[in-house]
Amino acid sequence: MKKITNLLALAATVALLASTALANGSSRAMEGSQDPCSAEGKTAVYGEFYKEIKGDQAKAYEAAKKYVACPSDTSDDAEVKRVQYLKDFIAKYEKARRKDQVIDLVYTKSDFPKAFETGRLVLTDDPENLRTLIALSYAGYSAAVAKNSAFSSEALGYARKAIQLLDSGKTIDNWAPFTGRDEALGYLHYTIGVLTAQNPSEALPAFIKAAQYEGKIKKLPSTYAYIAGTYEAGPYAKQSADYKKSYEGKDESPESKLALANINQVIDRMIDAYARAVALAGTDAQYQAGKKEWMEGLTTWYKYRHNQSDAGLNEVIASVLSKPLPPEPTPLTSLPASSPATPASGTGTTSGAGQTSATPPTTTGAPATGSTTTTPKTTSPTAKPTPPKTNTASNPGRPIKKNHRN
Repeated sequence: MKKITNLLALAATVALLASTALANGSSRAMEGSQDPCSAEGKTAVYGEFYKEIKGDQAKAYEAAKKYVACPSDTSDDAEVKRVQYLKDFIAKYEKARRKDQVIDLVYTKSDFPKAFETGRLVLTDDPENLRTLIALSYAGYSAAVAKNSAFSSEALGYARKAIQLLDSGKTIDNWAPFTGRDEALGYLHYTIGVLTAQNPSEALPAFIKAAQYEGKIKKLPSTYAYIAGTYEAGPYAKQSADYKKSYEGKDESPESKLALANINQVIDRMIDAYARAVALAGTDAQYQAGKKEWMEGLTTWYKYRHNQSDAGLNEVIASVLSKPLPPEPTPLTSLPASSPATPASGTGTTSGAGQTSATPPTTTGAPATGSTTTTPKTTSPTAKPTPPKTNTASNPGRPIKKNHRN
């Protein structure tokens, strides 16, 4: 821990409280003292404090605590002043040390309850302490991944506050254990996505934003599995349910075609995201169970958009990471004059005005049943919302534990 300097090290005050002779004799007195609260023992303890006040303040702190733990003579004015001086030093030292304690509790010890307890004290004194806000955001995310949601609401607020401060230009000297501002922002947006996963309208833009920043989050397959799953559970589920309610069993119309074209925009994003998750998973053992599910979802939706053919799918996986991640689709308000453009992942064939001529997916883990054709009678892709498919890879891993001390 970086030494805390100049805490109450006022020469005039020290001179008032201790003499040079007291300091010089402290070590000998301490060696011979059996009782630290005897007159001789207290002289030695205070001498030790005086010796370390401008050196190793951790030792000065321990000596100060030992001294004030002893009974004091309230009739002795010098003793009263000395005890008050030591208590002030202890309070300021502990206040300064809390910030480093939070970092240690989060990234080294993973003691999240204690981290939040200590962090609240830091933020009470300094509400915009960015490093503490980032650490507690990460702690809340890590606890949630471990099935402990006790800190989720609090961590969500801290993450939003940290992003607000970073966007306003605030920075910190030591980003460890993150590599820098971008990686920290990636984790913060990812945290918001994870902690709001039950609200796709908030989680989806958070995950997409997280993937924009250079760093670990951008390279994790779970980031894109979350994006795909949140598209499924959010926009796809809503639009397909609306389509079924309004158009199922009815003659095809320009309105039904437009609705289906908007659904297909979402499906194309799902294909893109699943392809990224599969590509990034590669042969890494920790992601293979998740990769199997993502590949199933990818194949199902790809074949739906390609007349039940998986031709070209391997090429999509091989090239998808060379393309920018597509943003959320802008809702179409009118049908294009011709077939829609190639989907964002570089795949997709359609027939008619935005109508996919294929049987919609019916697979475990892929939320869709029914059929869609270009004939007058149509049936919508019916949503069966599922959470993001991140069973084995929802935790992007904790940052490498670098030297996080000041």
